[in-house]
Amino acid sequence: MAERPGIIGVGAWVPEKRLTNHDLEQMVATSDEWITQRTGISERRILREGEDPTDLGVKAAQMALASANTSVEEVELVITASNVQVMPVPGSSAFIIEGLRDRGSTAYKHIPFFDIVAGCTGFIYALEVARWMFCGGYRRILVIGLESLSRFTNWQERETCVLFGDAAGAVVVGPVEGERGILASHLAADSAKWPLLRVEAGGTKTPASRETVAAGQHFLKMEGRGVFEDAVKMMERASLLALKQAQVTAEEVAWFVPHQANLRILKAFAGRLGIPWAKVLVNIARHGNTSTASIPLALAEAVQDNRLCPGDLVVLAGFGAGVTYGATVIRW
Repeated sequence: MAERPGIIGVGAWVPEKRLTNHDLEQMVATSDEWITQRTGISERRILREGEDPTDLGVKAAQMALASANTSVEEVELVITASNVQVMPVPGSSAFIIEGLRDRGSTAYKHIPFFDIVAGCTGFIYALEVARWMFCGGYRRILVIGLESLSRFTNWQERETCVLFGDAAGAVVVGPVEGERGILASHLAADSAKWPLLRVEAGGTKTPASRETVAAGQHFLKMEGRGVFEDAVKMMERASLLALKQAQVTAEEVAWFVPHQANLRILKAFAGRLGIPWAKVLVNIARHGNTSTASIPLALAEAVQDNRLCPGDLVVLAGFGAGVTYGATVIRW
């Protein structure tokens, strides 16, 4: 039987610093009860001032490579999904590769890389790109979701500052045999709804200036009600289309791994699909919304806890700025 691309290793990393709801009570007009009821979040990890977000990606990648029993020398391509770049130029992948590189070796100095910006759906988009790059001949692909949204958060705005955490998750895509591997994927977007999630300044449309900083245009802005309604519908639609393409049913799925945006969104998503809550991987209480890192972070924890086993049918589903959405069906 021909080889197909699959996830052969997974890893994740979060910063050491915990920011609890009780900590936020001292910063903005909010309460632990208010945050928990509306989001399901109890705490999140954030980078300390001066900490390099690249380190999260490097450590997650190292864990994924170890899990896959793969050396950096064997990696043929790196794809990083991120909404907050380490620098505008070059892409974050360059810094992650440099962090992985053994200074005494030149064997893997010229690994090709690129970054993807697709909102919180970025990891699913990157995984699908890796799937097709595998079909083009790449046999070991490192896919990373890296986020440090705390650096773009207005800590005086309670509607957004309670949501986000920093993290990185990574997988190694490589050859698998038998029934395992990435079976199907559905990617989509509705660009007319881009205002739902945005950072208004810092790009070429509105370059950074004293005025944009003073106006708070570099902070992440979100239209919460619109995000909730579209997130649930779009993740459901993408999941059903991916399942249909894979010729399997929701009842056959062992685990659904939705983007960890908000506990209410996750419960509504499960309700629309008619799936038992026990089949949904959830870690939002401890990590908050970590954007592109949330899905690989949930996968890494499930593997570590022995909940995710070989042969399990898994559905990844996401929604994010753009507005992008998508789902992927995998036989683990």
